[in-house]
Amino acid sequence: MLVTPIPPNDEQPSQEPLEYKRGTGLRMSILALVFAGVLVVGFFFVNSERRYKTSELAAATKAEMSGPLPVDVVSAKSSPLTQRLVLPGETAAWYDSKIYARVNGYVEKWFVDIGDHVSNGQTLALIETPELDAQLEAARAKLGAAQAEVNVKQANADFAKSTYERWRNSPQGVVSEQERQSKKAASVAADSELVASKAEVALDKAEVDRLTSLTEFKEVKAPFDGTIVERDIDIGDLVNAGSGSGMSALYRVARTEPMRVFVNVPQSAADDLLTGDARASITVGGDAGQHYDGKVARTSRAINRQSRTLRAEIDLPNSDSRLVPGLYVEVSFALKNPIGVQVPAAALLFRPKPQVAIIDEKNVVEFRDVKIGADDGDVVQIESGLKEGDKVALNLSSQIASGMKVDAHELGVRLSEK
Repeated sequence: MLVTPIPPNDEQPSQEPLEYKRGTGLRMSILALVFAGVLVVGFFFVNSERRYKTSELAAATKAEMSGPLPVDVVSAKSSPLTQRLVLPGETAAWYDSKIYARVNGYVEKWFVDIGDHVSNGQTLALIETPELDAQLEAARAKLGAAQAEVNVKQANADFAKSTYERWRNSPQGVVSEQERQSKKAASVAADSELVASKAEVALDKAEVDRLTSLTEFKEVKAPFDGTIVERDIDIGDLVNAGSGSGMSALYRVARTEPMRVFVNVPQSAADDLLTGDARASITVGGDAGQHYDGKVARTSRAINRQSRTLRAEIDLPNSDSRLVPGLYVEVSFALKNPIGVQVPAAALLFRPKPQVAIIDEKNVVEFRDVKIGADDGDVVQIESGLKEGDKVALNLSSQIASGMKVDAHELGVRLSEK
């Protein structure tokens, strides 16, 4: 193998140092100075611009503060002849009855389910009553025994009577007076026993009639024409007679033609419903739902002490059965509106009495006390203290006092449509 000899250190190639061209350091220094100058100029420009805008804003603010404050105003309008009152209501069936068992037993069959239409007297279910059947058989047997006992007592009474008549008609001296009185007492006792046995027959017969009438309740029947809205039984269920605590109804039947709508009217509007023929518009399902017109059929004629409301009822036809019990509805009344004017609710001030700020022809503010007639949230009816055409300020600042001049801007709010 041939090995290449390594040359000595003095024979290795030498590395020459890097050399820069002349003028490179000077050019870099100049670029740094130019960049620094641009930054200084930009800083002074931005700072001067900011101070200019700040002084300009301060001058504008001072000019604005020195002038009248801007205020939005509207003109008071006359109140409409009627006002719309919308209240929540609830539909209810014309008749709504829970059907309970009248006899103890087991459900043998049921024939109708929820949603089925039933007629008055129609059989809804059958109840098997073994205990009642046994009681009826025992009562009938007891009645038969009592009737047989009457026959015995009747025979005894007839025999005692004939015996007494023979002793009574016997010649003097043949029988003693004591024996004659004894036969008389026996006849009276036999008659009394006959009367008692007949009374016992009457009692037993009444018991038989009672149990027989109870057997008619084996058939659970509908009390009126209507619709089954609840069924709480099934075949084999044990049912007990009665409707007390812990008892559950077998069926619930409702008649939905016509329908009732119940609504609680505030005390402030109760007078119109008590004294007038109030009309109502009922809406089901919002603006795009069903609409019905009716009138108030009856009221409770008493104000609820807890809620201060009057219970009113509106009757509606429901031949198509679209209305069902328990619906939430909106009831709208068109009530007479007291004579006055109306303004937006934003015009009211409470300092502490209700006030409005009137803006006169010279744009000077004047605070005036008013009496509120009705408040529907957006628009307020003013009964006194304001007249039609008066300009009132909206959302008035607390910095504005009476007698100050303002810069009024009238808004075109059409109150009559609210």
